[in-house]
Amino acid sequence: MEAELLDSTAYVLTAARSLLDEPAVGDRELRFTGERLTEALTDALRIAASRGARLSGE
Repeated sequence: MEAELLDSTAYVLTAARSLLDEPAVGDRELRFTGERLTEALTDALRIAASRGARLSGE
């Protein structure tokens, strides 16, 4: 599950970078991308917290 979430996060990041390179990007595209980046960051933080808990023995 972690690998799938991290793969998805990498995909979202790549797509966001590409979109931000477009000078004529619209507000709707930017909002959509921001929402996806927020979701991806939330997943990445959840994974980091989970791994940290496992490493500390919690």
